[in-house]
Amino acid sequence: MRIDIITVLPELLESPFNASILKRAIDKGLVEVHMHNLRDYTDKSYNQVDDYQYGGGAGMVLMIEPIDRCISALKNERDYDEIIYMTPDGKTLDQRMANSLSLMKNVMVLCGHYKGVDQRVRDRFITKEISIGDYVLSGGELGAAVLCDSIIRLIPGVLNNETSALTDTFQDNLLAPPVYTRPADYKGMKVPDVLLKGDFPKIEKWREDQAQARTEKLRPDLLE
Repeated sequence: MRIDIITVLPELLESPFNASILKRAIDKGLVEVHMHNLRDYTDKSYNQVDDYQYGGGAGMVLMIEPIDRCISALKNERDYDEIIYMTPDGKTLDQRMANSLSLMKNVMVLCGHYKGVDQRVRDRFITKEISIGDYVLSGGELGAAVLCDSIIRLIPGVLNNETSALTDTFQDNLLAPPVYTRPADYKGMKVPDVLLKGDFPKIEKWREDQAQARTEKLRPDLLE
């Protein structure tokens, strides 16, 4: 899988892809992640990529011209399954969406900044708009990192135990059950006895019941 990220702050995205699971996925050759500095695609003085919005109002807007140049250059090299724009008013990222995107070959992600992008970019180039929640960040970079993490960890071979992703919270619209590790008794706080017996059918039934109960209590909306 290849992910191309268009941003005005590529340095903000360096850390997430240089550690832990994402770095291992890249080192294994299971995914390629490429950053593209939008300022490299402008011919304005001082590498300008934004301007005041027509009609007045506070906040600068990313211009269409450098975005068009960057997206067109990338599309000339390969076909993209999705061109994604990270925006607070997009469709909220969920596990089902991450599952779907993890099956794709080439994905492009445009990070908004300032007041957003010229609407013509969204009308002309974008195929999917994604939000990571009902709040506003300074830019789309952190949202893009969250999106990429949710996708990359699902690619076969990325996790040491591939069944781990299948039992994550939100798979099957249920929260994950409680988990425990050693010691079995810590200051009087004990691990449920069923987990210590080695009776795997009973353990699986206990986990299913716990997942259902936790979802009903904490996120009943997932069961609707």
